Amino acid sequence: MGKQLPPPNEHTDNEMVKMEVNLDDMPGEWLGYVMDLLFEQGANDVYYTPIYMKKNRPGTLLQLLCSDHKIDEMKNILFRETTTLGIRYYPLSVHRLEREFVSVQTEWGPVTVKKGIYGGDVVQWAPEYEECKHIASTHGIPLKSVYDAVRKAEV
Repeated sequence: MGKQLPPPNEHTDNEMVKMEVNLDDMPGEWLGYVMDLLFEQGANDVYYTPIYMKKNRPGTLLQLLCSDHKIDEMKNILFRETTTLGIRYYPLSVHRLEREFVSVQTEWGPVTVKKGIYGGDVVQWAPEYEECKHIASTHGIPLKSVYDAVRKAEV
């Protein structure tokens, strides 16, 4: 099942959950595997933070954001694929910006730009990374040059 995208209009999603676990004695390779599984099952965001646990043991805090109807799928992955013995989760709301996608022409070809719109004003702006990466790789130019060209073409 693919990741379900939120609607493109500005809205507040009140049916979200933040889940978190403290992990120790878990190889780093497993963290990437778990992240992929969580995204595949519908997590909206997954991230890791280094922490110190009891007795000053280094560990990792795994946090994820998902729709409340995905709790069981997330718990299944966390308990089966990590070293955790417990999961904390709590409801939260997420205010999502309206999204607009436009194509910007550069000397190397078009690049999609995602705009975040708040109250009718563009407040966020970002070229699609994979498209910029492909152009940089294909033409043997620095990635930042592609981003600069997109910004100049958009202005």
